[in-house]
Formats: sequence, structure tokens, C-alpha cells
Amino acid sequence: RFIACPQLARTVRRCLQSGAGLGPGPQPLLLEFAPGPGILTRTLLDAGFRVVALESNSDFLTDLQSLENSLDGQLKVIHGDFFRLDPLSKGALKPPAVSSDKLFETLGVAAVPWRADVPLKIFGIVPQQLERNRLWRLLFAMYECSSIYRYGRVELNLFISEKEYTILTAKPGESKIYQALTVLAQLGYEIELLHKEPWSSFATNLKNGGLAIPKSMQLPNDHLCLVRLTPQQNLFTGGLKPSNASTFIFMVKQSFAKPKSRLTDRLNSWSLDNSDALLKALEIPQNAAVRNLYPEDYKRLFEALQNSDMFAETLFHDDVLASTRIMN
Repeated sequence: RFIACPQLARTVRRCLQSGAGLGPGPQPLLLEFAPGPGILTRTLLDAGFRVVALESNSDFLTDLQSLENSLDGQLKVIHGDFFRLDPLSKGALKPPAVSSDKLFETLGVAAVPWRADVPLKIFGIVPQQLERNRLWRLLFAMYECSSIYRYGRVELNLFISEKEYTILTAKPGESKIYQALTVLAQLGYEIELLHKEPWSSFATNLKNGGLAIPKSMQLPNDHLCLVRLTPQQNLFTGGLKPSNASTFIFMVKQSFAKPKSRLTDRLNSWSLDNSDALLKALEIPQNAAVRNLYPEDYKRLFEALQNSDMFAETLFHDDVLASTRIMN
């Protein structure tokens, strides 16, 4: 799906300018992936943005490259797929696969410390096929400071399904929608809803012209939601570090394997002794269910386990490696 309506393009442009004190005049650099016919691209250029367009569909590349040639460096077009950044396969990459190092070199964006300001804004519409997997992969990269996040707290402005937005922003105790993805996203990102737009507002280049809306039996899914995901500046405080983040992710995922179970039962299933004492020290009720804990509780639990004698990262080692391969 892509933006074909000029009015929606203007709405998105205003959203991208909001929250950063951006007014008239020169705008920051923006990476736009899968721009399609370039309706939003032109709107952003008219507003003074410098745009790098990452497009994998050859049907749209020619027009975008013609637009690039008509401008004096304000637009750069690259043949590539944002969701094929840094594939695990070795050897030279062929488009649409792209190396984030090559991409950021082209962008002229240098790596900055994690606590520095946002080095780059990215906009795009997440494809509905494998949407959840794509969100997981971005989350995994953010926690490990890999791929685009090697360069700092890159800001994502993504259209995602209303269903996934509902899961990202769920509250503890909300049955079935409060998940491991919820906990990790809320800990890792500042999540801001910028706009909601009906599915029918978006065009598609599917050969059958279909605009099928993914069905959701339990959650609302009538809109695409433009969501700003800004990595938390204080994410890596205490015992959580990029080097052990994969273990933390797997600990949370393991906890939610049985969301109705008590946390103490999950700890005991990992052969941890003195789990009752640990929960007491953290002021977490011993009968607390996994799905009733706040995201911050999981981070405090992980940090306490890191500092205890009864926890070893090797406990999850094989599972973490398998999980990492799946995410990629």
C-alpha cells in the first residue's frame, strides 16, 4: 500500500513536522521507504525536506529517478527494500537487499551516542504480509543496537495496522492483547499515535486491484495508524545492555508463554531458587500473574536476576540463538 491522495500526503507531512518544533523553512533529512508513486515525496520536497527514497519496485523507480534528476540534490533515490536491510546471507548484496552501513554513508549520517538526539527520521508503511515479524525484527535490532540502530536512536514513523497498534499500547491485565511484544515495545520506545486513516484511503499496486483489509475477530482493525516510535533515551540503564538484550527479550517471551500463570511459577520453571525472596525484594506480589506485571517490572526483574547468584545467561543461550535466527 502507498499514499496516492494529496490530502493524506499533506496530513502526513504535518505529522512528521509535529513534535519537533519544525516550521517553515529548511527541514531535516528524512528516509522514506517504499514511496510508490511519490505523492508524499513531492509534498515533503515542497515543504523543504531533504528526502532519501528507498524503493524496491522497478515500476516506480523510473519516475522517482526522473524527479531526482530535476532537483539539485534535495532528493536521492536508492533501489532497495527497507525490510531487507542487513540480511544474514554473506557475500556482496544485490538490490533490493541493502547494507545499513552503505545506506547511512549515502545519507551522510554518522553514528552518535545512544543518549544523543535522534540522528535520522524514517517514514514508511509497513507491509501487511508478515507485519508482526517485521515489528519484532525492528524491536530486536533496537535492543541490540544493530542495523539502523548502530547509528543511534533512529526515529520511526510507521503506518501499522490498528490491530498491531492496539497490541503495542495494551495495558497490563488486558487479556490476549497484552503480550511480550507489548512489554518490550513500551520499554524500548516512546510510542505516539500521530494519525489514524481508513484503509480505503491507501492505494495498492496489486494486480487484482484488491484492497483487502486483514480480518481481526477480536480487535478493531478499520484503520492504519501512523505511529512514532522513538527509542527511549534511558533504555540502557541498570543491568540491561545491548550485549545481554537478547537474553532479556527471550526472558519476557518465555514469561508470556503462559500469560495466566503466576510469575513465581515461571521462575521456578527456570530452576531458580529463592524466587519468593526475589519477588519480595522487588515488591512484586508472590501470586502476581505474568500478564498483570507492568513493563518496568520485567526490567527490574531482569536486572535483579543479573545481579543474583542464581541466574546465568547460559540458561537461555540456545533458545536465544534460535530466536535471533527467526527474527532475521
